[in-house]
Amino acid sequence: MPEAARRREAERRAQQNARTPQPFGTNPSAESPPPLEVLVGTMVRGILEVVAGVRDPEQLARWMSEEVYRHLLTRTSLATRARSARRVQVYRVMHEIRSVRLSSPRDGVIEATVVVSGRMRTRAVALRLESLERRWRITALSLL
Repeated sequence: MPEAARRREAERRAQQNARTPQPFGTNPSAESPPPLEVLVGTMVRGILEVVAGVRDPEQLARWMSEEVYRHLLTRTSLATRARSARRVQVYRVMHEIRSVRLSSPRDGVIEATVVVSGRMRTRAVALRLESLERRWRITALSLL
């Protein structure tokens, strides 16, 4: 068998083995959650999209406490009214996460500060996440 054919066969087998499901407990991505910086950045992007009017708030409801969710709904309705009064069209803003700072005041609690840049402005978002039933939930949120 020529060398090139051997390499292609080895690559094909490697790809096939990578796609084969592994038993639970041996796949590191099945047990470990995504890094907290990635999770926090994704949540902040989603929150800013909700406030901008391009995402439905219910998509984030499972990640928030009831109080934070109600606060986000209030903030979203105020932003919607302000846009309609100024006759501003809703458009999707691409946000760039500039920095994510995490601190843990105690076990099961993460406090994060995220600096986000959009096309028009840069803003800071502070949030507190608590681990409830093996899942992070936002229990405090402040958009600056």
